[in-house]
Amino acid sequence: MNAVMAGNTMQALVYAAMVFGIWAVGSARRAVDTRAFVRIYADLAVKAIVNEKQKGSTSTAMAHAVLARQFVAFFEEHLPILITALFNVVGSVLMLLIIEFYAGVVALLILLAFAFVLPSYSKKNDRLYFKLNNRLENEVNTIEKNHNPLLIKHYDLLAKIRITISNREAFSYLMIGVSMAILFGTTLTILSHKTVQAGHIYAVITYLWGFAMSLDDMPRLVEKFSELKDIGKRVVV
Repeated sequence: MNAVMAGNTMQALVYAAMVFGIWAVGSARRAVDTRAFVRIYADLAVKAIVNEKQKGSTSTAMAHAVLARQFVAFFEEHLPILITALFNVVGSVLMLLIIEFYAGVVALLILLAFAFVLPSYSKKNDRLYFKLNNRLENEVNTIEKNHNPLLIKHYDLLAKIRITISNREAFSYLMIGVSMAILFGTTLTILSHKTVQAGHIYAVITYLWGFAMSLDDMPRLVEKFSELKDIGKRVVV
């Protein structure tokens, strides 16, 4: 921003080159991902089905094939997001500590607070996904029995588990929102009492949003990781 305001076009265009580089890497990753992961899923699904068929359970074999797709989908869709989010969170905190120290300290404290509660949060998620996948694994058997009260009970339990997961996710987002309001409020208060260039303000706000948006992805990613762990135990062959 300072380069633009100073009329330094070549220096400002470096930013455009960086933007192109980000999209070029993303394009290459997407081209490779699908080719790799569809083959992984095909191999894993066949092994999971054969393993369960040897035990004489067609319904469980079908369930495991579906679970295997979710297992592979995590690595294809969510793992890149998780890695990117971790780099963004850590990188944003480090940059804030460098360019606006006290804002970086607040961001670091927020990150440490969430890291402290993460183990207990994950354990609860693990229990919920264990219950959910137990129900899904036996869904075909329940349908085959064609017993109305049993079907109602089955889908009521699925709904209750999913609502509980959704409520926990919503509460997590609320806590992140409260934390971000504190972080932005503190930082803007600090900046308003200093004489700084527009580029500095832009950089600080950019890193704040990078931190906020990456942290915003975490509740869902933690849930997907809990789901992945449980599915991994079920489709292991």
